[in-house]
Amino acid sequence: MKIAPFGSFLLLLINVSLAAAQSPVPAVTVAWDKTITASKTIFGIQVCPEPPLRRGASIHDPLWAAMRDAKVDMARLQPWFPYPRIGVAELEPPKDGKTSWDFSLIDPIVEDFMNAAEGRPVMLNFSTIPQWMFVTGKPVGYPSDPDEIDNDYGVGNELRDPSMKELVGYYHRFLSWYLKGGFTDEYGMWHASGHHYKLNYWEVLNEVDQEHTLTPAQYTAMYDAIVADLHQLDPSLKFSGPALAFRNTAFIRYFLDPAHHAPGIPLDMYSFHFYSQPKSDESLDVQQHTIFNQADTLMVSVQHMDDIRRQLSPNTKLFINELGSFSNTLVSPASTFPDRYWTLTAGLFAYLYPRLVEKGVDYIGAAELIDYPGQAADTTLVDWNTGRPNARYWAMRLLNDNFHPGDRLVSASHPGDGFDAHAFVTAAGRHKILLLNMSNHDTPVDVPGAKGASIEYVDQTTNFSPARSNILESDRVVLRPEMIAVLTLRASPHESKTTK
Repeated sequence: MKIAPFGSFLLLLINVSLAAAQSPVPAVTVAWDKTITASKTIFGIQVCPEPPLRRGASIHDPLWAAMRDAKVDMARLQPWFPYPRIGVAELEPPKDGKTSWDFSLIDPIVEDFMNAAEGRPVMLNFSTIPQWMFVTGKPVGYPSDPDEIDNDYGVGNELRDPSMKELVGYYHRFLSWYLKGGFTDEYGMWHASGHHYKLNYWEVLNEVDQEHTLTPAQYTAMYDAIVADLHQLDPSLKFSGPALAFRNTAFIRYFLDPAHHAPGIPLDMYSFHFYSQPKSDESLDVQQHTIFNQADTLMVSVQHMDDIRRQLSPNTKLFINELGSFSNTLVSPASTFPDRYWTLTAGLFAYLYPRLVEKGVDYIGAAELIDYPGQAADTTLVDWNTGRPNARYWAMRLLNDNFHPGDRLVSASHPGDGFDAHAFVTAAGRHKILLLNMSNHDTPVDVPGAKGASIEYVDQTTNFSPARSNILESDRVVLRPEMIAVLTLRASPHESKTTK
């Protein structure tokens, strides 16, 4: 084998370096007059009632302040099975003329949630069916400590009352407590609450393909029975289901088919969840590719499900009401995560938002407001020790503050890899460009007409702080590692021309 002299090798390196230095900086091309679609996409936030949200918890106040300050137009309150005492209002079956109805631990969370919503639209989903309603073959139990995790509660897929009158009665009384000022229990006794809340959506159960492993037929029968009753209780209330953990198109096809429902049952909204989840041996440098590749698979599912919706139930809305990221395991034992993890996964929101706008998705729920070690800590939007929002929260805020229904998504393209660019004309006529650096290195980008524009951004330098802003001094934008940036152009380009 002939080996080149060292001088020749050095010359080769110099030539390669010069070529790289002289390679053109990618430029964003925007056709401001070419509308792709008018946005109808609304941001929401997923709130799972967990111990840190309870009054008296050290981070109670900053958590609810974070929800309030986000000003999202669809917050979803979704107690789930590991905390029976803060998700179930009747923990024991009625017996000998007595009932166990108790909202004392649930009420403060609902009250704080409604106050933080400040009158904006909300969805409630108290999905945990009392364990005693199931045929499980084992005694009903639950922790005496409301903060203790119980992953065995609420399991089952066969009701002890196949007529479902018991199940429907539970949810009728539960919702009456919050809508009608109280309810009459199974023995005719009135329980007064004083609550007269206005709710927008009630979602029937949660992750029924995982928490209860219900078949589409089983779930649809439960949905119909519950909705038929609650729709009479409040005719203005809208309904959502099945809140799938996995993107099961066969389940969605069954659920959205009106032939599988009783006459008059509304199909206002269907929902499912998405979390990116790299494999256990992936470093953050590898995860930066996995997360966005998995996001692309989501878009394939969205297209498929939208085709089903258009065919079977065209007026039904879509709410991806848990959208977030896991690290390497579903329930992380870690007490800390590297700061970069939060900025890397924050990019998922910026990557998916314009794509979901293009597909006409109605609602996106950023997940989740609070989680902590032992309870999917890797999905949290805030620090579980301080309540301080992390980069995921601030990225969601950046998008929610800048983009709204009625904005026009317009055609934009770029020749470079490792970054993303999308352009919007807002309902107020402002011209904005959303930029995302998907890599862990600086990426220069030319944006003609950007000189003098304002730039708001979240990146590794901001992390647990709000988005920062600046004025661009040239058309070149250097996207720092994993930066999410919104450019608001100083002057609106002439819409009959392409900005290049």
